[in-house]
Amino acid sequence: MLKNKKVEYILSREKYDFYDLCAIMEILRGEGGCPWDTEQTHESIRKNFIEETYEVIEAIDSKNTELLREELGDVMLQVVFHTQMERELGNFDINDVAHDVCAKLVHRHPHIFGDVNAETSDEVLKNWEAIKNIEKSRETVYDKLNSVPAMTPALMRASKVAKKSGEYKAHTNAQMIELIKASLDKMSESPDNIVAEDIGEALFLLSALSSKTEIDAEEALFKKTNSFIEKYKN
Repeated sequence: MLKNKKVEYILSREKYDFYDLCAIMEILRGEGGCPWDTEQTHESIRKNFIEETYEVIEAIDSKNTELLREELGDVMLQVVFHTQMERELGNFDINDVAHDVCAKLVHRHPHIFGDVNAETSDEVLKNWEAIKNIEKSRETVYDKLNSVPAMTPALMRASKVAKKSGEYKAHTNAQMIELIKASLDKMSESPDNIVAEDIGEALFLLSALSSKTEIDAEEALFKKTNSFIEKYKN
């Protein structure tokens, strides 16, 4: 089908579906397509993916269904955009992406698609993590900790790393608070010479406590920041 025929087909559609989105991206990236779209690389639109994801979160937090629908579409566009780039290189297409995620879901839900028993969410998550470690050949504690992406927001990454390490599993909340106090006392000994490492240690221990108490550190700080801003509202 020639490009103009593809364009005519798209323009004739009254209601688009997912594969129309893929076709539109192919047109935009194809010969005679959009100059901007054809110039993009994974790296050039990397930040777009991050921004669109945060906009989805904003829609969820504001309980705005219409906005959520729109922002989910923008995230879907990013998936299709990146996939089209790889399709052009002959590496994979959108059906390969769909296949992989379907296969992953089947494999990691043996209590649904196999004969494993898991009657609670905790059991499901434990099985998921164990299967994932086998899939990724993560055998050591270092392997598991290093699997948390370095680009994850720092507070979230600290919570995940602390939990995966198991280092604070046996600690009580009171013991964790004592560790945090010790960290703060260290800074109070030389308040005019506080360094980044001191702040980092205190934040890491607070993140570890948040994971123990099943409080989302990222969300807790988000809410506190919002309430702080509200203090200055006229």
